[in-house]
Amino acid sequence: MAVRCLLLLLAIFLVSLAGTTAHGGETWSPVPALMVFGDSLVDIGNNDYITSFVKANFPPYGRDFKDHVATGRFSNGRLLYDIIGEKVGFSGSPPAYLSPQASGQNLLIGANFASAGSGYYDPTAFMLHVISLSQQLDYKEYTSKLAAVAGSSRAQSIVSNSLYIICAGANDVGLSYYINPLLFKTQIAGQFSDRLVGIFNNTVTQLYIMGARHVGVFSLPPLGCTPLAIMVSGLGRSGCVPRLNNDAQRFNSKLDAVVDSLSKRYSDLKIAVLDIYTPWHSLATSPGSQGFNEARRGCCVTKDGNGCKHKPCFLLVLLCNPLSIGTCPNAKKYVRWDSLHLSEAANRIIVDSIAEGINKLLV
Repeated sequence: MAVRCLLLLLAIFLVSLAGTTAHGGETWSPVPALMVFGDSLVDIGNNDYITSFVKANFPPYGRDFKDHVATGRFSNGRLLYDIIGEKVGFSGSPPAYLSPQASGQNLLIGANFASAGSGYYDPTAFMLHVISLSQQLDYKEYTSKLAAVAGSSRAQSIVSNSLYIICAGANDVGLSYYINPLLFKTQIAGQFSDRLVGIFNNTVTQLYIMGARHVGVFSLPPLGCTPLAIMVSGLGRSGCVPRLNNDAQRFNSKLDAVVDSLSKRYSDLKIAVLDIYTPWHSLATSPGSQGFNEARRGCCVTKDGNGCKHKPCFLLVLLCNPLSIGTCPNAKKYVRWDSLHLSEAANRIIVDSIAEGINKLLV
């Protein structure tokens, strides 16, 4: 009897261990590969290989990354994409597709097609000379290379069982709409959101036709809570800019409706909106509740942009750069790394908040 009880307790203990990772977090169902499309929140270095001024392949970016290398990630360390990759069991992130690492056996775990500065609306990418979402989706070359490495049958299995992440829209709503008079003066924000979610609908349909069956799409973050938005549009207020946040929430509501429609249209498609707005807004407005000291300023202190009259100069205000004044001693206490992007510590909070949603896509 005593032996039987001990065996029962051991079984319970082992079952409890199965629900946690080595880091004490929630276990996610494994996937064969991870495919990512989108903007700077998930771009791990594709822009390093194109002619564009939207890059992060220089210090102080990557300050806290492995070997302190600036890889093209717009943060001090890991991005949302990297942390999701860790959660689903990859020891390293699937490579940026334009990098030399995206070849041979590395293709078996997926690829990152994202390009910082991109969006659903192609002119957003063209304005910044980056890779548009429609161009990112033209990844037949990847599937051909994958088939050459894995064989056509295994390649198709990888494609259909992979986790697909789409992260776009922030540059469209927060940048293109307000600086392009052809948009701002001819369409109200709601009409432009309709246009964007229509593109999203077509994007998922295209991915489905190509074999994708597990798709997670990031909501828009609270655009009015970025230090840049508060500086430019805040009119001296200390909090977030309501108009920009309202635009983001309006888009997110429409995104929810389209995702619901897609899930009904394709019975074998698992698709969900991954809400990054709520945890991001909490970090921006109540940083202390998550152990942060600073949310209004980035750890990387940029110049004020006085006298900027051309795009690369204007980016001194937005992004870290070799002329940055300096960086904070401990980025773990800062929600933001620069005026637009989160620190690795904040990225981890965001991923933890969407963990349940991602896991439902995989089971």
